Amino acid sequence: MTTYTVISGQLEGATLCPSPNFNQRPANTEISLLVIHNISLPPGQFGGGHIEAFFCNRLDVPQDPYFQTISDLCVSAHLLIDRKGDVTQFVGFDARAWHAGKSIFAGQAECNDFSIGIELEGEDDRPYTDPQYQSLALVTQAIMKAYPNITPDRITGHCDIAPGRKTDPGSAFDWHRYKSTL
Repeated sequence: MTTYTVISGQLEGATLCPSPNFNQRPANTEISLLVIHNISLPPGQFGGGHIEAFFCNRLDVPQDPYFQTISDLCVSAHLLIDRKGDVTQFVGFDARAWHAGKSIFAGQAECNDFSIGIELEGEDDRPYTDPQYQSLALVTQAIMKAYPNITPDRITGHCDIAPGRKTDPGSAFDWHRYKSTL
């Protein structure tokens, strides 16, 4: 099993796939929130490198009709954990990835400003894999060590910061299992 360490905003042990979809965080912003998401491209399908292509603005639009509906979006996350538990980093933690959209946590709006976003390859109602939970636990521990303002009560789902707009990571995500590893 891979061990992870955060050094200068990079997750050592992750595969790097730099996304252009980021900008700088506001000055003097403390990173204090971890947001768990899910994604599959096309919806319900896993593998194929489509998520990586999407986050890097290289999606092969003619390959699937769904891709036309998202082709104009410029989004990213800091990390992706695929079904095998492999971790890819798209944006350094010290930068603002574009993962949360319009959002609010504990009265503070614009969660991208102060959060780290982790995408799990998956769907709301389909169980996540054991390797994903194992990698997520190790990655979270490394992130919490590097950013001590992220505590277990400051780890949330996209659905919780954008209710009514987002549903991920969904009912299949086992919050108890995940948080018991922290």
